Amino acid sequence: MSTRTETDPRFDSGALTRAVESADADAMLALFADDAEMEMIDKRAQPSRPAVLHGKAAIAPALREVFSRDMTHEVLDCVVDADHAAYTERCSYPDGTRVMSMTMLDLRDGRISHQSTVQAWDEPAAPQPETGDFARAEETEVLDRARTEALRVGGHTAVRMTLQPGWRWTVDMAESRGTAKCMANHRAYIVSGALRWRMDDGTEGEARAGQVVCLPPNHDAWVLGDEPVTLVDWPVAEG
Repeated sequence: MSTRTETDPRFDSGALTRAVESADADAMLALFADDAEMEMIDKRAQPSRPAVLHGKAAIAPALREVFSRDMTHEVLDCVVDADHAAYTERCSYPDGTRVMSMTMLDLRDGRISHQSTVQAWDEPAAPQPETGDFARAEETEVLDRARTEALRVGGHTAVRMTLQPGWRWTVDMAESRGTAKCMANHRAYIVSGALRWRMDDGTEGEARAGQVVCLPPNHDAWVLGDEPVTLVDWPVAEG
């Protein structure tokens, strides 16, 4: 790690570096003001429509989701002055994929009031023909009203979910995932049944058998009616 810092006594750049490199979401969250905004620009959230989270309560689950991923974080450079800070970060996944990000921070009273991050990551190698079988799933999770089976095909994870009537993400999944809403980015084909969803801004919709639904982070979802929902999900690649 090579860190270059101009120290402002009101903002602890060392605490930022330690929080990022130890993937400590709570320590990182402590550096934000209650009304902070976080803005992300990448290949999913492009410059004309960046992903923006408003307030510390909305930022918290996003930080926890990022730091829960199986990857290492390294702060390469950090510069701080009275009202702004900037740092570059390198992340590495076990398969060798690397992510580089550049973050600008606006500071107020020693806390982050606004964060803007631009990131890019390695493109996957050209895929080779490959088949998979959910009957021999690599990972299986069984809950009271949900069953998930996951396997990797062509370098990507496919997940089959079977959701029983009465299942709802905020009731059945929130505690085990540690977030108030689902922070995954889904792209799913509904094999059977009907699923309704609600975004954090109150937008609602539903998807039924034969349809494909894309759901960005910060949503709730639940089974409609008395028929179980079966879906196949190809989570959108995360940076």
